[in-house]
Amino acid sequence: MRIESYSLAKDGEKKLSANFRVREFACKDGSNTIFVCDELVQLLQNIRDHFNRPVTITSAYRTVTHNKKVGGSPKSQHLYGTAADIQVKDTPPEFVAQYVETLLPNTGGIGLYPKKSGRAKGWVHVDVRKAKARWKM
Repeated sequence: MRIESYSLAKDGEKKLSANFRVREFACKDGSNTIFVCDELVQLLQNIRDHFNRPVTITSAYRTVTHNKKVGGSPKSQHLYGTAADIQVKDTPPEFVAQYVETLLPNTGGIGLYPKKSGRAKGWVHVDVRKAKARWKM
């Protein structure tokens, strides 16, 4: 597992894979530094290739301050650049989570946040931690 540090201003348009650029992993607080794990990029590219549909990253790297603001865990994988919350176009989060389970059967984190009333869309949290973690909200 290799975690790289990037600058949004300098590296934002840099391609990390066929379908993902550095800017997509940026913290939503507008900070310049972005940490991204190469295994996470590969996982997301595998998801994109499997469904053959765009994958939107709604949250990836987070600064400590932003993570607190959004109610993230103090030990969130987002803090290390090893996690992403995603939506696959026209694909229920449950289907995405089921597929990710085939990619990470004994490792990584998969959190399912299905569509609920009051929420426009559901999403899936994926991360590349070494231990296995699963949850549903």
